[in-house]
Amino acid sequence: MNPSVSFTLSRCFSDTHVRFLKKPGPSSVIDISFFLDGAHAPDFESRIKKYFESILDLEPFLTSYTVEIQSSNSFPHSAGIASSASGFSALALCLVTMEDLLYGNLDDDESFRQKASFLSRLGSGSACRSIYEKIAWWGASKTIENTSDEYAIPCSELLHPIFDGFQDSILVVSAAEKPVSSSKGHHLMEFHPYRQGRLEQVQHHVSALTNALRAGDIDHFGKIVENEALSLHALMLASNPGYFLITQNTIDVIRAIRRFRDTEKIPCYFTLDAGPNIHVLYPKQYLKEVKEFFNSELESWTEQIIFDEMGPGPVQLI
Repeated sequence: MNPSVSFTLSRCFSDTHVRFLKKPGPSSVIDISFFLDGAHAPDFESRIKKYFESILDLEPFLTSYTVEIQSSNSFPHSAGIASSASGFSALALCLVTMEDLLYGNLDDDESFRQKASFLSRLGSGSACRSIYEKIAWWGASKTIENTSDEYAIPCSELLHPIFDGFQDSILVVSAAEKPVSSSKGHHLMEFHPYRQGRLEQVQHHVSALTNALRAGDIDHFGKIVENEALSLHALMLASNPGYFLITQNTIDVIRAIRRFRDTEKIPCYFTLDAGPNIHVLYPKQYLKEVKEFFNSELESWTEQIIFDEMGPGPVQLI
């Protein structure tokens, strides 16, 4: 429905290994096994089998192999911290690597990543942005050249130098599985009474955000990001049925962040994923002060704190 932009992180990642075993003869059946953190995960396996079936016209070799997938995350999964985006981007990169080994048709980095971004989008929309380093854009827009609804593009040229090493500290308020999946959340927007106003808001924010990124205006950037986060959760509250993705601890942490920012004059801003957990965004030069703030005021409201930053993108391990 609308374009989006995201940072690619460094320490929050999926480690995914895919093993292809050649079948003895012709086959039209997809055979896969999926293991998460070393344990067989039938629910995820079923989802990935459906995904493979949906892309069979794009990757026809999938029926010729028995496929074993071993994956793990460096952060809690299904808690709203973009584990589907991370996982499907890693899986798509493995598939495209296999395609290139078989057919040699993706001989330059741009075409390789574009195909991976296209494939990953079909598994999880957000995944298409996780193919690239630093920052990526997804969705056709007049604001950025060469954009598409079909795949994401890298857009590091948007970034003012002040965003070098930009920090994203994740306050895990709850690592429990969120009450509604992202897919179901998206479906709730189809007939949402505030849908049109939301789409108009996004178009305004997209334009303002790109200007803030180019100018290095962190305060304007932060205000847009916070408003986007709260708008998302307000839509969920106002949907039918309505869902509370945030908790009281989430609200308490947000209030504490705002007090800290106003008192210490440090430009740190929050955003929220599709769950109760909070991402705190700020320049690297303030890492020491932010850590002290977390330790002194926020530990009682969080299960875990992950200190991360804008990263270099996916790495092929084998």
